[in-house]
Amino acid sequence: MVKNNNTREQIELIRHIFRSILLVTPVAVVIGLLVAFFLWMLDFATELRWNNNWLIYLLPLSGIVITMLYQFYGKGTEAGNNLIINEIHESTENGVPLRMTPIIIFTTVFTHLFGGSAGREGTAVQIGGSIASFFSRIIRLSKSDNSVLLMAGIAAGFGAVFGTPIAGAVFALEVLSIGRIKYDALLPCLFAAIVADVVCTACGITHTEYYINYHQSVSWLKPSVDFVLVAKVTLSGIAFGLVAMLFVKTSDMIKETSSKFIKLKWILPIVGGGLVLAISYLLGTTDYLGLGVKTQSGSGVSIVSAFNKDGVEAFSWFWKLLLTAITLSMGFKGGEVTPLFFIGATLGNTLAVLLGCPIDLLAGLGFIAVFAAATNTPLASIILGVELFGGEYILFYAISCVVAYYFSGSKGIYHSQRVEVSKSLKMNKTE
Repeated sequence: MVKNNNTREQIELIRHIFRSILLVTPVAVVIGLLVAFFLWMLDFATELRWNNNWLIYLLPLSGIVITMLYQFYGKGTEAGNNLIINEIHESTENGVPLRMTPIIIFTTVFTHLFGGSAGREGTAVQIGGSIASFFSRIIRLSKSDNSVLLMAGIAAGFGAVFGTPIAGAVFALEVLSIGRIKYDALLPCLFAAIVADVVCTACGITHTEYYINYHQSVSWLKPSVDFVLVAKVTLSGIAFGLVAMLFVKTSDMIKETSSKFIKLKWILPIVGGGLVLAISYLLGTTDYLGLGVKTQSGSGVSIVSAFNKDGVEAFSWFWKLLLTAITLSMGFKGGEVTPLFFIGATLGNTLAVLLGCPIDLLAGLGFIAVFAAATNTPLASIILGVELFGGEYILFYAISCVVAYYFSGSKGIYHSQRVEVSKSLKMNKTE
């Protein structure tokens, strides 16, 4: 009897695996192709802006175009990533509109072309969610299967846009709820992220490589652990969490305040774009515009330069935080994650100088820990560190990401996240 039950279970498992592969493969392939196209367009827009610096002065006007596009064509898609997360929690009849894909690609590229301080993850996730929802409607999936396919779409988009499929898979599982992970979608998410990444790479897309050159054994089984460095990493983790919370609160404050005093939507991006340009002018640099992964000249402030000793200034992290919060809260489109990488890496650089730590190590830890804190996804962020920087520093990844997660407050950049388990042990006891 036991053998028969085990046999049935294994047969059912094989059926589940093949069904998941058949269901996810076409979705992941399409997402991989679209993400590749989006990244190519983004690179083209960035190069065009670098070679024609006058384009940044059209940023306020570009915001009007973006606002009008959403008003007349993008209704029902304005919530972006939060719409997809809500749809996973509670599937609706209409699902995620397919028109979300073309409009978010165009408006994100438009934002970057004219110098808005934004990222790309939000666009990739929205591509993934809208394409997955479209396939789900065509084949009329059940609500539970629809939720799984949407999660696979998120994993595919995230994995392809950063070249980190394992982190993409775990991110899709972890981002929905604070304190709970839906393991029933693990296989589809992992497979979708891998396929989308392979397709995207096959299209000729390459990703920026980051290096941490600091070397030290960090195994708890060996006595050579530098516990002073561990303590400094822990303190840095607290700072990363607090800065992530500052980003979330600043973004919310700007959005609420601007909406309160500016009633006409099309005026919001004019004011926001004007503020971004004015602050950049006062700072005497355009390094905080666009993605911020690299600069046109190769010098100046960027994510790449944050891994070097003299790569950033003390408050580089704050200026990127402010300009990104203004850009994304006042009508422009894009993601928050790459700016969070910038904020974390430059903050890590600053903290390394203050604490006497290896600069490249703390830049890398800030890179992933601020992201972990702002998105409430510490496990995905630890894996992201392994995929980007290698596994040698995993102890430091874990310390910085987990500490930052706990010190970032109860809200992240995705307001549709549900709180399943509070970060406060006291609150959990009273529930």
